[in-house]
Amino acid sequence: MATGRFFIEVGLPKQKSHGDGVLFPMVLTPLSKTKLNVEKKLCDFLLAIKAEKPLLESLVKKRGVILFRGFPVITLSDFNDVVEAFDFPPKLYIGGRGLRSNVIGRIMTVDSRPPEIKIPFHHEMSYLSDFPSKLFFFCEEEPGSGGETPIVLSHIVYEKMKEKHPEFVAKLEEHGLTYTKLMSDEDHPSLYAGRGWKSTYMTNDKNAAEERAEKQGTKLEWIGNTAKSITGPMPAIRFDKENQRKTWFNSMVVGYNDPRDPQHCDVNISTKLANGEPLSDSVMQDCLRIMEEECVAIPWKKGDVMLVNNLMVLHSRRPLVTPPRQILVSLCK
Repeated sequence: MATGRFFIEVGLPKQKSHGDGVLFPMVLTPLSKTKLNVEKKLCDFLLAIKAEKPLLESLVKKRGVILFRGFPVITLSDFNDVVEAFDFPPKLYIGGRGLRSNVIGRIMTVDSRPPEIKIPFHHEMSYLSDFPSKLFFFCEEEPGSGGETPIVLSHIVYEKMKEKHPEFVAKLEEHGLTYTKLMSDEDHPSLYAGRGWKSTYMTNDKNAAEERAEKQGTKLEWIGNTAKSITGPMPAIRFDKENQRKTWFNSMVVGYNDPRDPQHCDVNISTKLANGEPLSDSVMQDCLRIMEEECVAIPWKKGDVMLVNNLMVLHSRRPLVTPPRQILVSLCK
């Protein structure tokens, strides 16, 4: 199916349809097969993005994810040009838990944790009041095997969880969540939430860190040079106005130390209901299962660019089995 003047929608194995005949994620490839040099093809792609931005933006609001495949995005500079062509305002990574570094322009590394360790499903920075609305991912080096970035529609998770645990979901909607994290003054790359408070708030000054945290709805308590951040109550269920439905907008499973998965165990982070109740193992196990059953994990191809609506889609990372793998990210307001 042609989409606009420059793109065509295609189907891929592993896409899903939730009874409406619409495939998730949306996959777009070039409509024109004209043989041009790489530099000219990239220029045409950038011009196409600018020309069709209203259409592309409306599609990602409705479909949740657009995977651009088969376009001549080769270098990090190319990827930065793609992000710039969309012209979404940049979102600084102040307050984010993961340890990332800026690479070029608006492009950052995705996560410092060893690639063989999985990252649970989450909405980017959903534990803060100031979170990005859109994410771009780019595959600079495709994995040999493994290392996918699974994605799942958040309203599907909400509907399944409400059906399975209506009382818990009612409490979640009433009270929200409280997120807690212990941060030393140094970074610890091996941990999921290994970013120290100096990196998190981009300052060496405790008072400045407190001020920046407060703007995001976070309170800092000091234990020597260690900061305990307490954020909440934060909504765990949000309403998607564009599509008129509720979404499972939280990072609940990230703060859950799954006894079945000792690799994902970080005692420095925790999540609980904002009324003080802990998250039960049975609820969390069902949530993890539902996310895995409903997700889509299309293997990365070199040059892929994936635009994610962070308001309606959760993402994660599967363990890398065979290197290499190089995925980069850019955050937008």
